Amino acid sequence: MSERSPISPRSPRVALEPEQLPPPPKRSERARNPLVVVGNAIITILLLIMIGGGGLYVYGKQKIEAAGPLEQDKVVNIPQRSGMSDIADILQREGVIDNNRWAFIGSVFALKARSDLKPGEYLFVKNASLREVIGTIVEGKVVQHSVTIPEGLTSEQIVARITENDIFAGTIHAIPAEGSLLPETYKFPRGAPRDQVIARMQQAQRRVLADIWERRNRDLPLKSPEQLVTLASIVEKETSKSDERSRVAAVFINRLQKKMKLQSDPTIIYGLVGGKGTLGRPIKRSEIQQPSPYNTYVIDGLPPGPIANPGRASLEATANPARTRDLFFVADGTGGHSFTETYDQHQKNVVKLRNLEKQIQNDTVEPPEEAPTGSAAPEAPEESKAAIEQPSAHNPAAKAKGSAGQKSSQRPPRSERR
Repeated sequence: MSERSPISPRSPRVALEPEQLPPPPKRSERARNPLVVVGNAIITILLLIMIGGGGLYVYGKQKIEAAGPLEQDKVVNIPQRSGMSDIADILQREGVIDNNRWAFIGSVFALKARSDLKPGEYLFVKNASLREVIGTIVEGKVVQHSVTIPEGLTSEQIVARITENDIFAGTIHAIPAEGSLLPETYKFPRGAPRDQVIARMQQAQRRVLADIWERRNRDLPLKSPEQLVTLASIVEKETSKSDERSRVAAVFINRLQKKMKLQSDPTIIYGLVGGKGTLGRPIKRSEIQQPSPYNTYVIDGLPPGPIANPGRASLEATANPARTRDLFFVADGTGGHSFTETYDQHQKNVVKLRNLEKQIQNDTVEPPEEAPTGSAAPEAPEESKAAIEQPSAHNPAAKAKGSAGQKSSQRPPRSERR
C-alpha cells in the first residue's frame, strides 16, 4: 500500500479569503514617454475631426444638392456691386433659397465661388438647388431680352426706340449715319449700354452689306455698297410686300439704266422731314416741284444718301433685282402694286385704281342728312386742289389715291404701320 503525502489542514477563515492576484507588470518606460502620450492624443483628435468632417461633408452635400423652395421659374435681378451677403439677402427675399442664408454663404465657400459671383438678371428654375443657383450666377447665364428693330425706320427713329426701352442703360451720344444700322431682332441682357447696342447694329450692317455686295449682280448701275444701301432704302419704303421687293428694285434699276428720274415719293418726304421719318399729311404739288437734294422728281439718279435703314431682304432684292423691263408701278388697291413696261398701260392701271377708290369712298361715305337749298360746296384751297391732280406722268410709283404723297391703299408709310 502506497504512502500518501499528508494534507495540511486549512482553517475555514483562510479558505474564505480571496486569493491574491499577482501584481500587474510594470509599465514600460516607452509607454510613459510624453511624446507617445501627445501622439496618441493627436491621433484621437484627428480621428474625431475626420469623423465629424465626414458627417459634415455628407450633410453639406445633401444640402447643396437638395431641391430649393422656388415654386416656379423666376427672374431675379442682382444689381451691380452686390456682395455675397447682398446676393444671399436678395435670393432669400425672392424665395430662391430658404430662410437659412448661411447655407448659401457656406455653399459659396465650399464651391470656391465667392470671387466668381456676377451681377445680372438671372432665370432660376423651379426647385433649383443651391449648386444650380450658384452655378447660374457664376457662369453669368443672364436673361437675354429680344429687341426687334423694324425695317424702314430712320436712324433717328431707331435711336428713339432704343432710348425709350428701359432694359438698356446709358445714353446715345450721336445719331448714327442714315442706313448704317441693320434692322433685325437682337438679344441683349438687361443693362446693356445703349452705345453698345448701336455699335452692334452697325457691325451687323457692315457684315451683311459686305456679303450681299460680294454676291450682287455685276451689271447693276451702282458703283459702291453705299449706293446699294441708298437704293435699297427707297425700295424698303415703297413696298411692304416681300414678294414685290425684287420687282420694285428692278423698276428703279431699269430707270437708272435709261437715265430716267426715279420719282419716288418717299425721297421727297425725307427731304422735307429728314430723320423724323413721317410727314403726317399728303405731299403738296408745290413740294413735288420744290428743289431738294432728295427730291427724285427733280434730281437725276440717286439721292445723296439713304432715306431709311433697309433690312436684309431689301438689300438682297436690290443687289439681285428681278429680270424685268418694268418702268412703272402703281398701287392696285389690295396692298400690292401693278407693274408695267409702258406709260400707256400704267395710265390704265391708274384709272382702274381711281375708279376702285371712288367706289370704296361712295360705299363708305354717307350723304348729309340735309343740304341747304341752292348752296354749293365750298371750293377747296389751292394746295388741296393740287393734291388731287393727276400724278406726274413719269412717276413710277404713282400712288393716285387722291394725293401724290402716300400709298393708294391709304396706309401710312411702313415706318408708321409698324
